[in-house]
Amino acid sequence: MKLKRIIIAGSTGSIGTSTLDIVRQRPELFKVVGLSCNRNWEKLLSQIAEFSPEVAAVEQSLSADAKKTLESAVRNNHLNTEPVLYMKEQAVAEMVRETGADIVVNGISGSAGLFTSYWALQSGKDLALANKESIVMAGKLLFDLAEKKGRVILPVDSEHSAIFNLMRIIDRKAVDEIVLTASGGAFRDLSIKQLENVTVEDALQHPTWRMGAKITIDSASMANKGLEVIEASRLFDISPERIKVIIHPQSYVHSMIRTRDGMLYAQIGKPDMRLPILNALTYPEIKETGFNRLLLDNINMDFRRVDLEKYRMLALAYDAVTHGGAYPIVYNASNEAAVSMFIKNRIRFIDIPHVVEGSLNRNWPGDTDSLESIMEIDAKMVSEEYIG
Repeated sequence: MKLKRIIIAGSTGSIGTSTLDIVRQRPELFKVVGLSCNRNWEKLLSQIAEFSPEVAAVEQSLSADAKKTLESAVRNNHLNTEPVLYMKEQAVAEMVRETGADIVVNGISGSAGLFTSYWALQSGKDLALANKESIVMAGKLLFDLAEKKGRVILPVDSEHSAIFNLMRIIDRKAVDEIVLTASGGAFRDLSIKQLENVTVEDALQHPTWRMGAKITIDSASMANKGLEVIEASRLFDISPERIKVIIHPQSYVHSMIRTRDGMLYAQIGKPDMRLPILNALTYPEIKETGFNRLLLDNINMDFRRVDLEKYRMLALAYDAVTHGGAYPIVYNASNEAAVSMFIKNRIRFIDIPHVVEGSLNRNWPGDTDSLESIMEIDAKMVSEEYIG
């Protein structure tokens, strides 16, 4: 495999830092040419010093002092390199558009990551996608763009990566259903009644993964799995009724495929995001790793049915993808708004699905075939007038 030039969007988050760990281990395979963060410029600075990218971007506006410090560190050669800095609105998308690379790892959280996905493909790069909102909001648009540009979209979420790789060895015509596994989040052992009094701090205690606040809360409500159902339907061109979800607390089984003869095929490994990231970066090759070896002689695995009354956000996701059109966009945007309200202690955890359901109950006609029309619908959800 020839050396691949990589841009990492969201390099200071969990996906970004996992990607950089892979680069540390396999420098003969990968060269980091671009890094970006939302606002954690100090961590970005340390990454620039270690990986010497050609470009770097900060999405959020920095204070005058922070901007001066960052620019000074680069200009005065405190670092090993002097990257071009992008520091303005849509800085990451502009960096991706203007920088030569083979592949972009999109680890940006939320709807903001859609622009990065779009410009990665539009500028002729492959897309290693951890930002599930991109496919939820604009799946058809991105797939059409990838086909036009001759590029590939490679899922990085552990569940979708598992299905993607299983489908490389299983004839798609033999697939009967997809089974997505879920950890169950912070509240998997609580009753519906007990959920009435949980706090933001409680919701942030994920039993398996260490992730950002929003995605951790989404895991607790299972909105995250709802987004994955919508994404799986579009990634693998399969109807939502053929996508099942099951709780698997140990997170060893990343997902499964059931074939028409009733047999289940699973991808099994330690819960380590480096493996799906590496598989995306090396595609279409599969490379040896020094991690993720799971020994089966001393582990237990169990599976539980999902209670759709408790995990109402998952049921709403099935409704949204079945309706199609703007409804998946509304599902995602109203959930983002509701989670923000919960973090600010303006609503309870159990109110999140009520807010989303109220938004979905509105009439949402309209075109969703352009980036502008998709973002117009998304922007409406920012206004509380449209929430709930």
